Amino acid sequence: MVQTFTRDIRGVQLFERRVGGGPPVVVLHGGPGAHHDYLLPGFDALAAGRTLIYYDQRGGGRSAVPRDVPVGWKEHVADLEALRSLWQLERMPLVGYSWGALLALLYAIHHPERVERLVLVSPAPTWREARARFEASFAERNTAPALQAERRALRESGLRERDPDAYQKRLFELSVVPYFHDPALAKDLTPFRVTGRTQQEVWESLGDYDLRPALRALHLPATVLHGDADPIPSDIARATAAALRADFHLIERCGHVPYVERFDEFVRIAGDALARPLP
Repeated sequence: MVQTFTRDIRGVQLFERRVGGGPPVVVLHGGPGAHHDYLLPGFDALAAGRTLIYYDQRGGGRSAVPRDVPVGWKEHVADLEALRSLWQLERMPLVGYSWGALLALLYAIHHPERVERLVLVSPAPTWREARARFEASFAERNTAPALQAERRALRESGLRERDPDAYQKRLFELSVVPYFHDPALAKDLTPFRVTGRTQQEVWESLGDYDLRPALRALHLPATVLHGDADPIPSDIARATAAALRADFHLIERCGHVPYVERFDEFVRIAGDALARPLP
């Protein structure tokens, strides 16, 4: 069963979607500035025996805000705390994907008593220099000659005039190829858009950040899963897991999107982490 809501909190309206039945689990999408839809249908497989709560974070998707409304990381953390209070949850299991994993960690640092456990999928880098390494890796993949040739062939194909929808779909696929181990699987990712203003403001608000010292002070059950072909180098995700003393799972032949490329392993690892009895 799927339910949707519009939540009025802290002067903004946030779109919420719930699926499944049972104990609640909060899912935080990536971006920043994206929306929850592109986690579907893969993440919904985790709804067996539990209720998944998704929401579009402020400044993205169906939670758009005026340009004068701040959308930095502190606002995102405060929004999640306000939602937790509205949902009347004493503690929340958090499943964060990419930037959503970083948001989960920022929330846990500031509200550790409100987090039951963390499941971090393809987590964004937890310190600024590591983010620079990811950006360089992604840029190298994005400018690979073979990918550039495919984009050029698409532009010259005439598809834009013949079938604009098919053209936009293929253009999106080629834009996300650098995130994949197998480029052919890019077509299976649900299309999404990123609100540039939100993305920029979040990263600028973080400044020259390094969460690792604060993560070492946390004492929460945590699991990290990461693809060995992710443009975020795996040693960066390992360092995050080590700071948290978390279980670390490196998924072979997988890029940044394990819920598409290695669906069965994603469901097994994340599902087991959510079902594990608390210490």
